[in-house]
Amino acid sequence: MKVQASIIVAFLFALIIALFAVVNVEAVPVDYVWGQSNVPLILVIIGSALFGGLAVGLFGLVRQYRLTRRIRALEKQAAGLQSFEGDYVPAAQVKAASSGPLDEPDRTQERLT
Repeated sequence: MKVQASIIVAFLFALIIALFAVVNVEAVPVDYVWGQSNVPLILVIIGSALFGGLAVGLFGLVRQYRLTRRIRALEKQAAGLQSFEGDYVPAAQVKAASSGPLDEPDRTQERLT
């Protein structure tokens, strides 16, 4: 459902940009570092929208790649901590592999008494 909603929103956004671009067809001056040229405004609008979409997509792919790498690293870490055959895992090894709020000592016994 979330994917369908995002596709619908993207389609509506593309439709609005296309309508806005079709209404604005006059040639406008565009300044480059090396000169100036007259370009139809429709090309400027559509080109800007495409480059913006590509930039957002690229940042999204980089973020997804980093999160995938993080998930794989955490899965490897979890696999190393799991004991499939009842093997003894030294507490120092578990403590060295863990991080964050799990590093705090377990005080459940203190609360129960």
